[in-house]
Amino acid sequence: MGGPMTVHVAVDAPQHSGLSGPLDYASEQALASGTLVRVPLGKRELLGVVWPGGGGAAPDVALRPVAAVFDALAPLGADWCRLLDFAAGYYQRSVGELASSVLPPQLRELSPEQLAARLRKLERKAARAADPPEPLRPELAPEQAGAVAAIQGQIAGGALKPLLLFGVTGSGKTEVYLRAAEAALAAGRQVLVLVPEINLTPQLEARFTERFAALLPEPLAIVSLHSALTPAQRLQNWLAAHLGRARLVLGTRLAVFASLPGLGLIVVDEEHDPSYKQQDGARYSARDLAVWRAHDLKIPVVLGSATPSLESWQHAESGRYERLTLATRIGGGALPKVRLFDMKALPPSPGATTALTAPLLAALKERLERGEQSLVFLNRRGYAPVLHCGECQWKSDCPHCSAWRVFHKRDRTLRCHHCGFTERVPRACPNCGNHDIAPIGRGTERLEEQLAEALPDARVLRIDADSTRRKGELEAQLQAVHDGEVDILVGTQMITKGHDFRRIRFVAAVNPDGALFSSDFRAPERLFALLMQAGGRAGRDAAGEGQSEMWVQTWHRDHALYQALAQHDYARFASNQLAERRSAGLPPFSHLALLRAEARTVEAAKAFLDAAAALARDDGVLVYPPVPHAVARVADVERMQMLVEATQRARLQAFLRGWVPELLALKRERSSEFRAVLRWAVDVDPLAI
Repeated sequence: MGGPMTVHVAVDAPQHSGLSGPLDYASEQALASGTLVRVPLGKRELLGVVWPGGGGAAPDVALRPVAAVFDALAPLGADWCRLLDFAAGYYQRSVGELASSVLPPQLRELSPEQLAARLRKLERKAARAADPPEPLRPELAPEQAGAVAAIQGQIAGGALKPLLLFGVTGSGKTEVYLRAAEAALAAGRQVLVLVPEINLTPQLEARFTERFAALLPEPLAIVSLHSALTPAQRLQNWLAAHLGRARLVLGTRLAVFASLPGLGLIVVDEEHDPSYKQQDGARYSARDLAVWRAHDLKIPVVLGSATPSLESWQHAESGRYERLTLATRIGGGALPKVRLFDMKALPPSPGATTALTAPLLAALKERLERGEQSLVFLNRRGYAPVLHCGECQWKSDCPHCSAWRVFHKRDRTLRCHHCGFTERVPRACPNCGNHDIAPIGRGTERLEEQLAEALPDARVLRIDADSTRRKGELEAQLQAVHDGEVDILVGTQMITKGHDFRRIRFVAAVNPDGALFSSDFRAPERLFALLMQAGGRAGRDAAGEGQSEMWVQTWHRDHALYQALAQHDYARFASNQLAERRSAGLPPFSHLALLRAEARTVEAAKAFLDAAAALARDDGVLVYPPVPHAVARVADVERMQMLVEATQRARLQAFLRGWVPELLALKRERSSEFRAVLRWAVDVDPLAI
């Protein structure tokens, strides 16, 4: 044996250090790539991953030695390292930072001995003795059977292409996922199922557990990975997946990075959902990485949605993805009849609320008398967005942010939903002393209150981010709806997602028009998806004599979006939107990145972005002037952003590869000039602009 060897280690070096690649350390023994180690960096000791490409004798310079090796744990696979290399390069982060953020946080705190003890504990989890019954499999509808056959063909080694499962709400997409998972499990492979939100994970977990209890009786054969688990649970479930004990992993966006040595199928449910995009640090899209990972491993990936993202739809139109369509609801339930209620047709009356019109109340009353449940959907939370003085036009703005503070009636506070700044509601206008200050606009709390006043016999329940803060509240509230203890459910987008409400026959969307005139070009796409999802909560049960109905109150009844919605015609909406995007040169026909800067002053943020723009010297890339963020000031920090656009993805990537190191150098070399710049970040394929 010669002297010490050099190993490359991916470690989370601070961004401003300019150390973006793996660092070199000395090791007394040869270490396989993917091995977890602890290494010194500065005065600290950090978790690192031995990265491919090291080896060979240590050079003459004195390298710091590896501090500890986690030799009880099998190394992470070469495919995992490839995924991280790709993601770090694509989203312009260092591979060490990304590895550190996607590994279970507890790994950073444990010594090799403690981890070995955890692994022994995992081994001791004995098999369950109970003998679960064989599950009942519903008979597949012809469209479902066709979709399952296409996925099974790919699992069995057929030609691979990402599959877009385009199924109307209630068409039985979950059953297709279950059958596909069964085929992959039968072939001895692991399955990864991604869902957008934590509150959907338990529902899906229950369905998968019930179906596979007999096939996967061992403990930890089915695990979930998401941020609501305790650190110990998250480590246990991650280890089970890495060791191959977990055969089926369900999780939110983070789970796309799970170590799965036998992965044979990836499913992304509700693939259009913006929750798949990480909003800080490495701003990755879990859906896009799932497609890349499946391609890299040569395994099938299924993207499911009733309202696919326009990017995925365009890929299916162009033939890059294969589209599998489920056009009918299971059990013969009809999609709700959509009624576009024209607000302009109402006689103008002073003090009338725009949310609860008389015709809508009559419709709700009729459903109530029939003993049917209704859902009223409002795309905004809080009691009413803004307090307003009719005398001097004062509004409850936030002193620290360029946003309005929202009036919350439960504790009579004004709260900023951006920085959290909270104050008691003033007795009189702080500007002119007028005692008559009133809420303008409509929030969910206010709607709940008005419904209770107008329909005193109805049991009204509100579900939004404020009413479900405490652990277990959401589950309890949803259960009350399922048990029929609620007549009218009021809520935000939280209640439109994926929930299988069997008794709801009437859905009303009040005040949805705001998104039609948003500065964000993706707002109409989101509104259409939300309204389709909200409508999809109605009439999921074929029983019930009257037809289920969706009521949309709008001032713009003839808008193409509502006309397509009335026909449940996603394809028509998508082709309209794609034509508009093509002519405007917007994604998916162009590729974008945002450079965001946060600073103590607007001037500092703008100066930094201007200096960054001056470094951009690529004719094929367009750099727009800096603009303030939609909410420009949060907690006394000014936020600005600058859009970069290219016609080809490869062109944008090549540009960013050269530009980001220059930005790091810019902040370092002119540090006194840019001292007021607190943070900057590049967001590739941004979702909100």
